[in-house]
Amino acid sequence: MHQPLLETAKLQLCRHSLFSEITSLRKLQLFMESHVFSVWDFMTLAKRLQQDLTCTRLPWLPPADPHAARLINEVILGEESDLHPETGYCSHFELYLEAMAEVGANTSSINRFVALQRQGLEATAALQAIEVLPGVARFVSDTLQLALNAPIHCVAATFLHGREHVIPGMFERILQSDEFIHRQAPTLCAYLKRHIELDTQDHGPAAEQLLDRLTNADPAYPQQANDAALAAVEGRIALWDEVRASLQEVHP
Repeated sequence: MHQPLLETAKLQLCRHSLFSEITSLRKLQLFMESHVFSVWDFMTLAKRLQQDLTCTRLPWLPPADPHAARLINEVILGEESDLHPETGYCSHFELYLEAMAEVGANTSSINRFVALQRQGLEATAALQAIEVLPGVARFVSDTLQLALNAPIHCVAATFLHGREHVIPGMFERILQSDEFIHRQAPTLCAYLKRHIELDTQDHGPAAEQLLDRLTNADPAYPQQANDAALAAVEGRIALWDEVRASLQEVHP
């Protein structure tokens, strides 16, 4: 399924000029205030996969594909309850919030977004009630619609090509963007390095196996999956374009 257009878009995403724009603490704060929403909606994709490939309802029934169930459960284990760098366990989303607090980034929008959903508001409505860049709202809305409505093989393709395959390359670029990040954002660096390690060694290969198993079910599925993956990568490029433009408005 590695179509030329998709691979070109993934390369463009990993080489995006946004990363070289993160040259000050203020720019890092603004970047994280937008990026945290894609940290959140990553779990929406992962949970849709777990919902379809395992049994998360009562009464319990055995999964149709135990191998696929094992693969997604291992991904969820690492993402939702990983070892905390210091003590205990945490989700990667929670670790990212700690990293934001460490550098003084504003967490009010993402915290209100989560709080509104805990109060019963649908995620799309919660998005409209908070202050975020239009591109952030659009990106998260697209992810939600995909997770809620798309066929499972399209969700798996987005998860692999729009997330697991490209995250290590993007996060390496952030780590290389400016030396101040290592001095002032050690928790963020730990988060980035952990994702690079997991996605390269474990979660990326697991997501690739999942997609192979799902697309083998029908001759039409590989192309549908490719189209979904390309749309997801192009959506992330559009998000990065807007975030970069916002960083360029920051004056020393």
